[in-house]
Amino acid sequence: MARKQSDYLAALLAEDEAVANVEPPPAPPERAVERARGTTLLGRESALARVASGEVRQVTQLLLDPARVRIWPGNARSYAHLSEENCRELIDSLIAEGGQKVPAVVRRIEGDPEHEYEVIAGTRRHWSVRWLRANSYPDMQFVAQVANLDDEAAFRLADIENRARKDVSDLERARNYAEALRTHYGNHQTRMAERLKLSKGWLSKMLKVAAIPDGVVAAFASPADIQLKPAYALAQLLDTHRSQVTGVAKRLVEEQADRHRRGLIPYAAAEVMRRLMEAPSFGSVTEPVERYRYTNAYGRTILSLQSENRQGVTIRLHAGSGADTETVVDAVRNLLDHLERSGRGIHQ
Repeated sequence: MARKQSDYLAALLAEDEAVANVEPPPAPPERAVERARGTTLLGRESALARVASGEVRQVTQLLLDPARVRIWPGNARSYAHLSEENCRELIDSLIAEGGQKVPAVVRRIEGDPEHEYEVIAGTRRHWSVRWLRANSYPDMQFVAQVANLDDEAAFRLADIENRARKDVSDLERARNYAEALRTHYGNHQTRMAERLKLSKGWLSKMLKVAAIPDGVVAAFASPADIQLKPAYALAQLLDTHRSQVTGVAKRLVEEQADRHRRGLIPYAAAEVMRRLMEAPSFGSVTEPVERYRYTNAYGRTILSLQSENRQGVTIRLHAGSGADTETVVDAVRNLLDHLERSGRGIHQ
């Protein structure tokens, strides 16, 4: 046996002998054992009594199959707009931590053969777990705690959680408030503000934003682009110039679709908002200058529509775009196609 190895074994044996020679601590007196046991029993009985009295509530966490859990429709977050991209950080966290650490809040439901619970708070966690189960993590469980809540209490709980979430857009919250005002508060704004502990003025602005029509919202690349302050000004403008604003919004929707077809990035929210807010400056018939633009992949404008009427169409070719003749001709064709689709072709 090598020297080092024999020394190592000798050291181990020496430690064993030392441990064997140590006298065990004296056993506690029998009366002390009984007293400790009694204290434990009293503590347990006291804890059970506090639970029974309602002073302390037991919280049960469940491991659920997310497919058996639906989303409560009263939540502000739009489940349809969740994606791998906007849930990526949470997905990576679930993978790194080996599962969900913060439970969602659900309530039990009846009369739905496909679902046993519905999510009150934790929509992104539910979506992310479902995505992981479908993408290489089939055993991932949805962790939730069950709460006994009526709809109004469920709304308040979801609202409290959503206020701390930056990824819940102002428009989503505004429309959620508008629906809750009708459903839970009998259209009494003061009562709703008191229950949610919100400023009545701030709530009034949110409800105003909720009234922006879908046709105008569709002009933006995403509903999440609509922020409260500029959206409130837009909502006020709609009260006096609805036809002009909705007309410009319709053209923006077409242009955004055209940009998508050409693989270009959509107009930024600030650009969309600027054009919507400028709509009244051009009257009810005349359309805003440069309402249609053809840009290259870098966002540089090649061609813009100045005006069109019975006498003809006026366009502007922008210098400095770097476009060659073939690209400019393609831009003109796209403009003519745009006018034809909107019923304003030059042959009509």
